[in-house]
Amino acid sequence: MNLKYKETTYQSNKRIQTETEVPFLPDQGTENELVNLYPQVRYQTWEGFGGAITDSAGYVFSLLNERQKKKMLEQYFGRAQMKYRFVRIPIDSCDFSLGHYEADGDEQDSGFSNFSFERVEKYIFPLLDAAESWRGEKLDIMLSPWSPPSYMKTNGERAHGGKLKPKYRKRWAEYICRYIEEYRKRGYHVTKLTVQNEPKAVQTWDSCIYTAQEEKEFLKDYVWPALKEHGLDGIEIYIWDHNKERALEWAETILDEETDEMVAGVAFHWYSGDHFENIRMIRERFPRKKLLLSEACIEYSKCAPDDYLKNAQKYAHDMIGNMNEGMETFLDWNLVLDELGGPNHVKNYCDAPFLYDTEKKELTETNILAYLWHFSHFIEPGAVRIGVSRYTDKLEATAFQKDNRIIFVLLNRSGEDIPAYIRLEERCAEVKVSSRSIGSGIIEVENNG
Repeated sequence: MNLKYKETTYQSNKRIQTETEVPFLPDQGTENELVNLYPQVRYQTWEGFGGAITDSAGYVFSLLNERQKKKMLEQYFGRAQMKYRFVRIPIDSCDFSLGHYEADGDEQDSGFSNFSFERVEKYIFPLLDAAESWRGEKLDIMLSPWSPPSYMKTNGERAHGGKLKPKYRKRWAEYICRYIEEYRKRGYHVTKLTVQNEPKAVQTWDSCIYTAQEEKEFLKDYVWPALKEHGLDGIEIYIWDHNKERALEWAETILDEETDEMVAGVAFHWYSGDHFENIRMIRERFPRKKLLLSEACIEYSKCAPDDYLKNAQKYAHDMIGNMNEGMETFLDWNLVLDELGGPNHVKNYCDAPFLYDTEKKELTETNILAYLWHFSHFIEPGAVRIGVSRYTDKLEATAFQKDNRIIFVLLNRSGEDIPAYIRLEERCAEVKVSSRSIGSGIIEVENNG
């Protein structure tokens, strides 16, 4: 039994990838420098990876030439690369849109006779179709609303928060169902829905505010009945869809005996910091609910846009921490953006794994893409997280097993090489984890553990 270890490091922003193979030798009683793998200790089953198709991402994709489109699609959706199987798509416009738009903004049109997907068809569907064609099967789609139509809100606009007017709760639930049906009648697989993107954030872009109790009432009295009436109650509903620091309180308010059958899980973002303990407590309090990261990106307003390696390391740190506390699905934000980190109609620019320079007509891969690859290429749907322990906090680690294959990911954010003995069932394999690196180990075990 051997260990294959694939590692990515950077020197002067140049990516260096290496692969080594080392044998597992009998454990000689080594006590120091161990990273232990425990396949007999099993946790959550992994569901998959994905990213977001926004109006902006679709627009930038439309600018690429055929060779560039092929490169991007193969990397994300190719079965030999990152194997994305999920996409998240906004219901109507969000900040990553070329401007505000609504499928039906007519207050007098209670029957949605003027409902139009013209804007969705312009940029979102072409990228979605290309992604599904490359993967060779339908993708699982999560829909998320940033704001109801302006007339339904207390502030009369899509942006700057505001609340859903009580008299429009039923119509907004029907609107959401109509959105799902428009996708489904075109043959797309909408399988997941969040009630509201970032329900506590008053943004300069599309946003709508709820308390946890208000979201519970909207879900219980309007969304769930509407989905059932339209035969859509098989769709998984996720609550919260905001940062981790208040996810537990939101879950505690909404989840009870009455709502239990309605809610598949808790969706969360990463913008307020680690809060891995919050994810663990949700897992402990509500063990049957799924934990899904629905959005993450490097916001240029918070992180230096040119600190490429540090930003990629931050991504991997968050992914490992969330995985180790129970996360089952990871959905990155925009699949591709322009050289500014947009277009974004309120200039909330962000990084993405692929960036396209509209002046030079060049598509570039960011460090984040290479780091994401170390997870999504190796950890497949159906893999089960297994136990891992490490001798130093300078190494961050997570591990999964599917059939007779064990995968582990090691992150070293320090400036020094770190030795490690990978110990599995009384055998050890020695690896050197390079400074400022991420690596994936692959072990073909002799039985199914």
